[in-house]
Formats: sequence, structure tokens, C-alpha cells
Amino acid sequence: MTGTAGATRTTSTTGTTSEAEDRTRNGPWLLSGPYRPGAPRLYCFPHAGGNPVEYLRWAELLPAVEIHVLHLPGHGARHDEPDPGSVGDLVTALTDGLLADTGFGDPRPYAFFGHSFGALIAYETTRALRDGGRRLPAELVVSAFPAPHTPLPAPDPDGLSDAELLHAVADRHGGIPPEVLDSRLLRVLVARPLRADLRLVAAYRHRPAVPLPVPLTVLGGTDDRVTEQALDAWREHTAEPVTVHLSPGGHFYLRDHEERFLDRLLDLLTPLTR
Repeated sequence: MTGTAGATRTTSTTGTTSEAEDRTRNGPWLLSGPYRPGAPRLYCFPHAGGNPVEYLRWAELLPAVEIHVLHLPGHGARHDEPDPGSVGDLVTALTDGLLADTGFGDPRPYAFFGHSFGALIAYETTRALRDGGRRLPAELVVSAFPAPHTPLPAPDPDGLSDAELLHAVADRHGGIPPEVLDSRLLRVLVARPLRADLRLVAAYRHRPAVPLPVPLTVLGGTDDRVTEQALDAWREHTAEPVTVHLSPGGHFYLRDHEERFLDRLLDLLTPLTR
């Protein structure tokens, strides 16, 4: 699963622009990999405080998939933008941003993948698209996050210093490199978007609604604190088939066994190829 394929286009990182993609306006909400005609599109929703570039690199590892990564206010190059006031505010702005992107209107099938906090945002975005009568993802893949109607445990985002917050998250979920924990400068850079995302989780209250008409795949790690029972509870949120699968590893099982994870993701997306 290495190498690249397909035409290339300008993204927020590097590349050239194909004629077709000259007509696509990403706006601030997306970082996109190479344009790949005929390939299914995967929109990735990063974890709390996550760097979208981590998910964008999958474009090199999945040459049969067109990768787009959500780039949220307060993160990365958007660090100077105000943080959303609530999940609802974020989803409204995000959905408006996606619908304004001409590429999102492409008739090819697409799927959503959200890891941890990203799973919550992917789910709520799917609900917003459904409520607005928009075309829905052909598959919703949620990872390492409890079903949204259940309690959502998270560290207190405002009662801890940057160092305390990062250590609390690292102790619970891992995923924060020691060099970040040991550096005051890096702690400040990482803690700010992480704290903002955790505030959204802490304030979130699930609104009951009709289950989604979208197939749902729920992924997790066998050693994660998010239990199989918490993952299985996602079944309440769709009227379509549900698959729950646990892989070896912890909260970041997708890093622990990246090739195995991407193989499974590719298996899910291949049937969407046109």
C-alpha cells in the first residue's frame, strides 16, 4: 500500500493542479490529496487536537482512494481563527463550507471517517446533511469513540494547566510524544487546539433523532478504554447494517498497526469505486 497514483492537484501542502481540479474550490475547510478520477472519496475527521497532515499522508498509502481531511478553526494554519462555541456551531459552519466546495458536489460516492472526537463530528455532520436533504456518505466509519448518546468521559479542559492536560490525555489515550510533554513551547502549541476540542466534547448533549439511513462501521482497539460495549451502542444511530470490529492496540490502534488498519479501510471503500 505504498506509492502514488492518479493526477495531482494543488493542495494546502504541495502538488500541481489538474484541469478538472482548477474548478474545485476547497476553501479553508479541507486539505486534499491528489485528484483521482473514478476513485471513492474519503473525508477524514481528525481526533481532538489532531494535525490534519497525519491523515493527509494516507493519500500516499491508499493510491486507489481520494483523500480529503477536515481542517478545523483553531488548528494548524487556522490557528488564529476563533474556536467554535459548540459542536452545533462547528457542524453548521463545516457543513456550509463543504456544500460551498464544488468538489463536494462530485457525483462519485464518498465516505466519512472520524477518529475519536472526529467520530462525533463526522456523525453530527452526517445528521446535518440528512436534515438538509443533502446526499449522504455511502459509509460512515467511526473509530475509538463511545456512541454519542452515552456518557462521554474526557479530562476537564479548563481545570488543568497545559502540562497537566497533556499528561492526563497521554495517560488515558496515549498518542502524545514525549518530546511534546517535555517541551514548554510544544505543550503550548499542542494544548491549545486540544483544549478547544475537549471543551466541545464536555459541552456536547446528544439530541435524539431518527436513526441515519447510512451503513455504519465502528472500529476500536482491544486495549483502549473505549470498550466494545460503548462501541456496540452505536447501533442505535443507524437503520442500516452495522459492523463493529476491534483491532489489536490502544486508542491509537490505527497508528500501532497502520498497514492492517489501512487494509481494512480500503476493503470498506473498494465497493464504492465507480
